Amino acid sequence: MFIPHTEEQKKEMLAAIGAKSFDELVSDLPKKLLRPPMDLPGSMTEMELVRHMQGLAEKDRLALSFLGAGAYEHFIPTSVWALALRGEFATAYTPYQAEASQGTLQSIYEFQSMVCELLGMDVANASMYDGASAAAEACLLAMRHTARPEILLPETVHPQTRQVIQTYLAHSGAKIVTLKCPKGVLEMDTLKKALGPGTAALLIQTPNFFGCLEGDARRFSEMTHAAGALVIASSTPVALGLIAPPGEYGADIAVAEGQPLGLPLGYGGPYLGLFACKAELMRKMPGRIVGQTVDADGRRAFVLTLQAREQHIRREKATSNICSNQALCALAATIHMSLLGKEGLRTLADLNFQKAHYAAGQLEKRGFTLTFDRPFFNEFAVRCPVPPEKIVDKLAGKRVLAGLPLGQYFTEYKDHLLVCVTEIKTRQDIDQFADLLKEASRP
Repeated sequence: MFIPHTEEQKKEMLAAIGAKSFDELVSDLPKKLLRPPMDLPGSMTEMELVRHMQGLAEKDRLALSFLGAGAYEHFIPTSVWALALRGEFATAYTPYQAEASQGTLQSIYEFQSMVCELLGMDVANASMYDGASAAAEACLLAMRHTARPEILLPETVHPQTRQVIQTYLAHSGAKIVTLKCPKGVLEMDTLKKALGPGTAALLIQTPNFFGCLEGDARRFSEMTHAAGALVIASSTPVALGLIAPPGEYGADIAVAEGQPLGLPLGYGGPYLGLFACKAELMRKMPGRIVGQTVDADGRRAFVLTLQAREQHIRREKATSNICSNQALCALAATIHMSLLGKEGLRTLADLNFQKAHYAAGQLEKRGFTLTFDRPFFNEFAVRCPVPPEKIVDKLAGKRVLAGLPLGQYFTEYKDHLLVCVTEIKTRQDIDQFADLLKEASRP
């Protein structure tokens, strides 16, 4: 990309564009945006500037958030990013040369091992961009493996994930069938009617977008396999401290959004896609895999084992055009999982479960009704007596993020609000939120 530096270069570029001046080039923009007043203080010493910035930071109080819907506010131990941002990790790039990248390769290998254990699967890749793109790649894998075009997507799968899948598969010949779930979960009869000779895969998410735990996932797997199709399971990693991992109920491919594992909330990311599958599907998996071997002297070593992507020798035979992985985010997730351990993950999941149910109970005491009569994990929907958008606006003025109005995705739930409660919320936070929600719901 060429960036003009001299006045002569700027004039040449403007002439090529067909504008006489920069002002003419941006004349269509609103006037107030062209030269906004910059009320900046005078020059300061470093000490004065630090104090000034601290004063500005104190004005930016964090909001009390009950918003989830795929992006969750969890506690992150300080040690996670203290370690992940060490220079050796933060500046390392793709480990093409194994002899120079043993540390990076080992961290990815440990990540893969933990993901396999978490999801109950045989093999995991070195991570993907996010949970939604991982789900889309899983659909493509299922189509390649079965040579069938049809993907069954219950509407309880996150709407944005379904949108990403639609985009990914738009020119693949795929037929995407959305399954209605009026009770907040997929029903057996609905699945039975949808399965057919053209079905490549069923994608089931549990806990689903509404926070509900899907029904008999093992039975879903049996029905889908009987039809010759694969099962793709999506979950949130924290919930796997309590519920059965996808491998236990027969999933062929398991995907997840890894953001809850040590990644802070940001404006759209960066996030982390977890992707694992059964051993027989390994060579059709997107991305790459780090393997363990021995060097010429018999010492343990790590190397990129499978690189089935277009950037390497596979070219047009590549299983995916995914050209990288989220190595730094995967490293943070690895550190986070190692700090939690099995017992820690179970405790964390239990806290999320108990606090969400306490919050639901407090809202019911204040006259709200739950949208679905189903078991749920750290997220639930409630019916509101006034438009949820008004409630959200009112509480935003009090620095409280009330949740997600469901009407933007589901017209039939335009009066419903999706509320999320994680381990960081105290009883006082929840009680305060319940009172504020009741107050904001008055007509």
